[in-house]
Amino acid sequence: MENDYDMKVLVVDDSLVMRRIITNHLRSLGYTQILEADSGEKALSILAQEGADLILSDWCMRGMHGIEVLRSVRNNESTRNTPFIMVTAEAQPHLILEAIRAQVSDYVVKPFTRENLRESIEKVLALGQVGG
Repeated sequence: MENDYDMKVLVVDDSLVMRRIITNHLRSLGYTQILEADSGEKALSILAQEGADLILSDWCMRGMHGIEVLRSVRNNESTRNTPFIMVTAEAQPHLILEAIRAQVSDYVVKPFTRENLRESIEKVLALGQVGG
């Protein structure tokens, strides 16, 4: 999959500030179709209704954590192959390993730069990568 700036990108984070940072980075990189969810449950609802071509999700959220969103995405036939990047402050090795086992496409640790985000997205899309 090559870079397609018209692709739908779903940003999942319960922090409005963090969603704004990520969406602003995405817009500055040229992405135009950005969907937002403030919870894992809302993310799954958006995926069921509208779909997405790429998911960027926080790990630690109220209610459903990002790892649970990832597992739900991978266990659903219609979303199984959607690239999923975990964007999180959770950098402990055992959590990264858990995400890899759940077939995360990439893992970006906060704080991050626009360049970090761009590199992660490009890597995931260039490789057509689903699981780590």
